Amino acid sequence: MGSLGELERAVMDVLWDADAVALTAYDVQEHLERVQARQLAATTLLTVLSRLEKKGFVSSDRSARPHRYQATASRVDHVAELMHEVLGDAGDRSAVLARFVGGVSAEDAEVLRRLLAGAV
Repeated sequence: MGSLGELERAVMDVLWDADAVALTAYDVQEHLERVQARQLAATTLLTVLSRLEKKGFVSSDRSARPHRYQATASRVDHVAELMHEVLGDAGDRSAVLARFVGGVSAEDAEVLRRLLAGAV
């Protein structure tokens, strides 16, 4: 999937928070204005949504006007994909994993232990 720019991330956060409900650019615009106090033109949001669709982050329903958009994957899926990309780019995967595990909280370490035990 790849990374997101600041505005792309803000738009994706709105779509992810919509819990799989398709939103119009105007819905996204209203949310960003209300929650983040961001004033953006609808045309700007349509451009961002189009870019996100080309990147595979968003799907659109163009059968109605205005068009509706929704995330193609969850926020959790996106973050997991980013983690896999970073790990894949690492020259020494063991060192990266050791550094990561060494920096997690005791609670997160326990979750990792349980997950790994169930994956084996």
